[in-house]
Amino acid sequence: MSTLRDLVEEHTSLAPEDIEHLHRLAGDWQIVSDLSFADLLMWVPIADRGEFLCVAQVRPTTAPTAYQDDQVGRISGGPEVAHLTIVRSQGRIWREGDPVWYGDMPARHEAVPVRRRGEAKVIAVVGRDTNLSTARTPAQLELNYLTTADDLAQMIADGTFPPPRHPGETTSAPRIGDGLVRLDASGKVTYASPNAQSAYRRLGLAAHLVGESLAEITGRLVDDPLEGKDATDRVHAALRGDAPARKELEARGATVLMRALPLMPAGVPIGALVLVRDITEVRRRDRQLMTKDATIREIHHRVKNNLQTVAALLRLQARRVGVPAARHALEESVRRVASIALVHETLSMSASDTADEAVEFDGIVDRVAAAAVEVGASDFTVALRRDGDFGVLPAEIATPLVMVLNELLQNAVEHAFAPPRAGAPEVVVSVHRFRKQLHVTVADNGRGLPEGFDLDSSERLGLQIVRTLATGELRGTIELRTRAEGGTEAVMVVPLAKR
Repeated sequence: MSTLRDLVEEHTSLAPEDIEHLHRLAGDWQIVSDLSFADLLMWVPIADRGEFLCVAQVRPTTAPTAYQDDQVGRISGGPEVAHLTIVRSQGRIWREGDPVWYGDMPARHEAVPVRRRGEAKVIAVVGRDTNLSTARTPAQLELNYLTTADDLAQMIADGTFPPPRHPGETTSAPRIGDGLVRLDASGKVTYASPNAQSAYRRLGLAAHLVGESLAEITGRLVDDPLEGKDATDRVHAALRGDAPARKELEARGATVLMRALPLMPAGVPIGALVLVRDITEVRRRDRQLMTKDATIREIHHRVKNNLQTVAALLRLQARRVGVPAARHALEESVRRVASIALVHETLSMSASDTADEAVEFDGIVDRVAAAAVEVGASDFTVALRRDGDFGVLPAEIATPLVMVLNELLQNAVEHAFAPPRAGAPEVVVSVHRFRKQLHVTVADNGRGLPEGFDLDSSERLGLQIVRTLATGELRGTIELRTRAEGGTEAVMVVPLAKR
């Protein structure tokens, strides 16, 4: 299914800022759908055809849907979209139609023009279609919901809804069913849903909300006086016509998420809509996960320290060994241990919020490459660069992969180049992802592989480690071959599917 942006760009000539406004509306219009007990369909006109294209749809969580099938991508014309044409040409909300029938289901059509703030042009039309087969009794909750929905619909027509999104704010927010409080222009509560009343009781309020000043009550209930003043200021900001960021309220061990929205149809502030959600259990689980995450990071930190201690002991031993071959073997062991320590160091500094630990691998590769160049050939300088990004990799892949790359880079730096030589020595690590596979190539412009070389029969410890880890731990494939333009390349394919 094409996205909203794809559909709009393909069928219309709307400007990028218009498309962005439609995106923000589609990200926030669940509130309007739930308050209206109706499906919302976003229609854009197809140029010079008299037809409209549905580019987004949302179903209510408070009532049955009017459409069992998805409407996104549907093109309609003729009498079926006459009300959309009226809204687009006249720029007003349309509510005059009689109920229509879809099979044995009656439905009511309404339509709302969509504008950007300060603009007169209608860039889209929102259809508000209500399933009338199970019409709700107009009790107090329903009447308050519908009245608020009409106010928000007028704000969509005015271009003042949705409000701007605050930096760093996610799309997660309290829903209508979580708890709704409506305020008049003075800030007094005119209606509070049962769930909203329950949320405030969790914060310690014994009385009813209706008739009270929500800002004053909220400020008194919150444990921290500064946080209470901040919550009060946000309610007042919504009453002035602003749209403050969401706020978490904490009192008596309970946590409630609050979002305040201004109600200003036709540009006149008439009050505010406050949505609240009891997230006490959610935050309790978050704290448990944070404790678990801190413990895991501490374990990685200690493993890293232990590995560095082992590397230091091997380094001291290497200095005391008089046999060059033994000293070289110990120094290689130091590098191998240090490369594993890099993975645990990265894990100890990352805040993982899932059981599947992952690391940013590019920084690890760059540090391993720098170390290989530093301790490699001393008679000339080898240029080493990375082409492409490894991105985030699971720890179970990162640990063996860094060992393989360490061996390949060390091997290239130490054995690929022999002075004197023409040209600048260079080693390139190339990487790209393709069909859930990681394709990695380590290439040099050195003297190439010796005659009759075979990786499977090689007795060198470093290459045996490479072959074993690549085909065993990583469950992939590896091939060492001579490049057509000169030099050697190691080509490795590692599957990224969950182990």
